[in-house]
Amino acid sequence: MSDETERHRQDNRSPALHFEMVRRKPTALLAGIVTDICGYREIWPGHFRIVEYASLTVPLVISFAEAFAIGLGRDPGDNDRFASFAAGLYAGPVVIESFGGACCVQVNFTPLGARQFFDLPMSELKDRMVDLDDALGFEGIALRERLGEAQDWDARFAIAEGFVTSRLAKANPLSPEVAWAYRKVIASGGRNRISALAEEIGWSRKHLAAKFSDAIGVGPKTLSRIVRFNHALSLSKRQEDDWAGIAADCGYADQAHLVREFRQLAGETPSTLAALA
Repeated sequence: MSDETERHRQDNRSPALHFEMVRRKPTALLAGIVTDICGYREIWPGHFRIVEYASLTVPLVISFAEAFAIGLGRDPGDNDRFASFAAGLYAGPVVIESFGGACCVQVNFTPLGARQFFDLPMSELKDRMVDLDDALGFEGIALRERLGEAQDWDARFAIAEGFVTSRLAKANPLSPEVAWAYRKVIASGGRNRISALAEEIGWSRKHLAAKFSDAIGVGPKTLSRIVRFNHALSLSKRQEDDWAGIAADCGYADQAHLVREFRQLAGETPSTLAALA
């Protein structure tokens, strides 16, 4: 077991908590493809609820216990149960509930890494959860069985990393133009003019949007909104209550624009999110 994995386990197995969560950074071979791998196991009965805000994470969840209840932009209903699945980008809050019996491994991909790993248009995962069988076929079924039979988190992480690495070895290369444009949006904090990006590549805005939809799942405008929001959320932790300044720093038209975006992408006002931090 790596020292890093051990530290996370000690931090998250406090008696005050009702779950075990273990995180590991991937090997260097998966840099830029996978941000981290997480093991999650509930160890006490209960009803747990979390809200995840719009992000650039594309998760692959492999479960060997109870399903989660998941609602996009709303509380989940009785039919919104998902065990093993992949989920694409969603420009809004995601409500996740569990009931004391969940146990899973979650591999978190970058948008560009997800396109290579799944080898399908990411628009097919956008705004939805897709069952593991549909996303990965028989390979996914075999992976779930192997992970369920493994004896500990280290063994599960090794299996997951090996599976991802093996698929990537057969992956088709990404469009260099899309990869370049994506990294420009990230580096600018979502403040690029989309028309300028398209012009520099030599494409029309419509063609750039179509290529983004295939490779990332959302167009460059939506990607920029998510990047700006997360930048603003990060700044809010250092610049408490200076929402006008944060709005200006992140490229919003004004503070009212920032508030509207927070409501849409997080389901909360900026001040509410700051109080929850």
